[in-house]
Amino acid sequence: MSATASNQSVTMRRRMRLKTVRHFLVRLFLYLLVAGSGVLFLFPWVWLVSTSLKSPEQLVAIPPRLIPDPVMWINYYYGVTYVNFPRYMLNTLIIAASVVLARLVSCTVVAYALSHVDWPGRRVLFALVLATMMLPAQVTIIPLFIIYSHLGWVNTFLPLIVPSLFGDAFFVFLMRQFFVTIPRDLIDAARIDGASHFGIYLRIVMPLAGPALATLVAFSFIWTYNDFIGPLIYLKDRDLWTLSLGMQGFTQRYGTGGTALGAMMAAATLYTLPMILLFLAAQKTFIRGIVTTGLK
Repeated sequence: MSATASNQSVTMRRRMRLKTVRHFLVRLFLYLLVAGSGVLFLFPWVWLVSTSLKSPEQLVAIPPRLIPDPVMWINYYYGVTYVNFPRYMLNTLIIAASVVLARLVSCTVVAYALSHVDWPGRRVLFALVLATMMLPAQVTIIPLFIIYSHLGWVNTFLPLIVPSLFGDAFFVFLMRQFFVTIPRDLIDAARIDGASHFGIYLRIVMPLAGPALATLVAFSFIWTYNDFIGPLIYLKDRDLWTLSLGMQGFTQRYGTGGTALGAMMAAATLYTLPMILLFLAAQKTFIRGIVTTGLK
């Protein structure tokens, strides 16, 4: 009996060791897969930064070198000067910040009305809001341009900002799906205490919607920051251009040869920094908002 028990104990230990080794190998494989994917996605940005620090001779060297020698920091001076970077960055941030603030108000108010206010026809209206998401933006470009031309808004920031005051279907859907996950008991308790809908929205719903609000801010800022078609259509004066138009204008004016390529890559590196910093600053909240939105 003792020999049998000893053999069973040895077998169990071997199985545990094999299970531990298997678990370690699986985790190692997953870590290597994630690390490899991260390097793969990060490499284009690393190459962008490397190119922004190269001399004209290094830019055309064969084979290409990843690490520049010598480092040409003056490319960033050329990039900022040639592109009129400060002016275009200011214009871009004004538009992006205005759009984000407008959507924070308009989309959350509409989402609250569709999720926690009982009124006839709200389901039908919500379905219509979702239906507008299936309408291609290209279909509305000409009618909107005609309307804004009659209003005298062309060559101003207004066509890029004012529509956000009336909400956005995607963000209304995003916020509504998060708001419905808030316990109904909290809303009912506030109503019993005499709180108005505005008080419930401002004091209960909005403080609990931090992850979803971070998602709205991140998506809205990135999409507006990178927008090219809107500024291309409505902004004619160079002093009103955004960075996306400025980068395109730089390419058309100076080309992509010699010093111009290094300067353009330097400007492109600076162009990507705000989005990277925004994501790093709100990464946890941003990911939590995507994961929890729409789940009960």
